[in-house]
Amino acid sequence: MSQTVYPNFCPIAMASTMLEPRWTLLVLSELWAGASRFNEIQRGVPGMSPALLSKRLKDMEAKGLVQRRDGTTSGHAEYFTTPIADELEPLVQKLGEWAHRNINCDVSLQHLDARSLMWNIRRKINRLELPPHRCVIQFTLDEPHHETANYWLIFKPGVEPDLCYSDPAFAVDLFIVSSLRALTSAWMGHTSFEAEIESGRIVLIGHPTLARTLTKWLIRSRYATLEKALP
Repeated sequence: MSQTVYPNFCPIAMASTMLEPRWTLLVLSELWAGASRFNEIQRGVPGMSPALLSKRLKDMEAKGLVQRRDGTTSGHAEYFTTPIADELEPLVQKLGEWAHRNINCDVSLQHLDARSLMWNIRRKINRLELPPHRCVIQFTLDEPHHETANYWLIFKPGVEPDLCYSDPAFAVDLFIVSSLRALTSAWMGHTSFEAEIESGRIVLIGHPTLARTLTKWLIRSRYATLEKALP
């Protein structure tokens, strides 16, 4: 598909031409969140095929938004934002805030993605509120029109949290059973974890302290505290 070019000298038109290709802003958001390797970026945008991600990264590199570096120790290429891309970050965050405040939550909850949600939850864990030893939390999510899916978050002292899509065969400390909609709604701030738990849409089974302190170690989206402009 050819890229749209606006026949207009207006800076907004030029910016639109540069940023319009689908996924560009989401890829930048993943890089700003700390992803640098190809597989890490793809896990943050699971609806994007590897071929398309590769094409988009090359396009963004050509436009000066991304810099590709060969890994010094791993041998894997890594991708980093450039200064002109970083200048966009606060603007994109404001765009996200605008969307969260003004787009009805029923609309935003129509297009859910469990893997994207879990990858973002993985980033927002306050490990200081978790036990000082290996901790395993299993999420069982009922996805619309799909089979129930299981995800495992594994925490070890001094190691980045790991998200598994298959059973790691470790004893589970806490089971979180929920519909995908309820967990997304609570994490995004459309509802609260307390309300979803009280209604039975989110069920916690296992370690009583982990269950009781859920809202201390599971940090919600940065947009969750924003007041909605729409009812």
